[in-house]
Amino acid sequence: MSAAVLPEIIQGGMGIAVSDWRLANAVSRCGQLGVVSGTALDSVFVRRLQDGDPGGHARRAMAHFPIAGVAERVQRRFFREGGRAAGTAYALLPMFRARVEAAREQLTMLANFVEVFLAKEGHEGPVGINLLTKIQLPNLASLYGAMLAGVDYVLMGAGIPREVPAALDALASHRPAQLRLEVEAGAIGTPDWITFDPARHLPSAPDLRRPAFLPIVASVSLATMLARKATGRVDGFVVEGPTAGGHNAPPRGGLQLDDQGQPVYGPRDVVDLAKLAELGLPFWLAGGTGSPQALRQARASGAAGIQVGTLFAYCQESGLAPELKRSVLDHAARGAVRVRTDPRASPTGFPFKVVSWSDDPARSGERQRICDLGYLRVAYRTPEGRIGFRCAAEPVDSYVAKGGDPADAEGRRCLCNALMANIGLPQLREAGPEPPLLTSGDDLAGITGFLRGRTHYRAADVIAFLQGADGDSSGPAELAGAGVLEG
Repeated sequence: MSAAVLPEIIQGGMGIAVSDWRLANAVSRCGQLGVVSGTALDSVFVRRLQDGDPGGHARRAMAHFPIAGVAERVQRRFFREGGRAAGTAYALLPMFRARVEAAREQLTMLANFVEVFLAKEGHEGPVGINLLTKIQLPNLASLYGAMLAGVDYVLMGAGIPREVPAALDALASHRPAQLRLEVEAGAIGTPDWITFDPARHLPSAPDLRRPAFLPIVASVSLATMLARKATGRVDGFVVEGPTAGGHNAPPRGGLQLDDQGQPVYGPRDVVDLAKLAELGLPFWLAGGTGSPQALRQARASGAAGIQVGTLFAYCQESGLAPELKRSVLDHAARGAVRVRTDPRASPTGFPFKVVSWSDDPARSGERQRICDLGYLRVAYRTPEGRIGFRCAAEPVDSYVAKGGDPADAEGRRCLCNALMANIGLPQLREAGPEPPLLTSGDDLAGITGFLRGRTHYRAADVIAFLQGADGDSSGPAELAGAGVLEG
């Protein structure tokens, strides 16, 4: 990557389809890096089709998918003209396994192709896709689908994506790719692998452009390991501090909680940017970086720029349900929102940011323990030596029957379904629609400095603000509180 073309601002790849194609397209049109979230895109895609594909955008993109017959088959199966009948639940996809049928891989490829195609449509700006390393099973099919649409960057966090660079190289040249499957209680020395062969779907194809790879890290040690020992080229890093929304890296050392029950981060969690710069790769700072001062400080520290999530999450183009945006911004303007780092909410075991406010629809009623989407399941070895899958948010009896510790299930919530509800695609249960569970960075509480009385805004307004083009340098956050600067 040439320094002349590096983006100064990366829009965060947030949640399930909060960073959707509309948001990424809007950011890229402004000359910065728009990013789509690849998490659970296959389920998002088929729910949009079941809701009638308003505007026809998905079907327009599907017409360009290069594998014959796939789009037509998927449209026949899931598209509902005018949307689902009232009271009808969404049809679900079969959960991913280590080995799935070609049709299941193709649907995942198609979903990611459609999202990236729409994000890139109508402009020449760069577009990235954000995937979670921890959601292992769909990642190779997701990457290939995004690459078929010409994705420019791949960002991956929530784990150690050591094998991803070689997988990108293989997929770009139409060769089989593999990623190590992390298996709890797996036998040492006998790794299991997730494999994907492009020739299974396209017997012959021209080489694809290999996207730049930016792992998301929270320490110099992880960045150093990836720069030196990854299976192929790493093109830079996003350095994420513990004030960022969504999942956070756990504190280094033993877990300690403050009087609010939140993990305590200390000096060991501060990234030494001078040492990071010695790796010779560009990096962007994330977590509490949503202000012009933070951008200036980041550039002064040697960073190429910043990654910003929260400000983009509440702009008009984001995928958050409009009623949630309005409610949260109204309360935030009055200082009436709280962002808490919950050490128990996520079934992954990673700390997870949760937003609460007086009109939060998740405040009423119990959330059902369920695992019917399955993206955050973990693989484990059964007593018979087979690979099974379990989730700490599924019914406790089921989790324990699969060898899970009941203590690990305490306080866990089904993030897969909750995040679907955040974007207006909640599953219909007997007790009503699945409630949302909103996540944001810590700087949501200080967003009034950016809003300045506005009740809504666009992605272009965020970029103008961060670059100091709107005439006001006040903002919701200072980089010194982001947990990424030394001193």
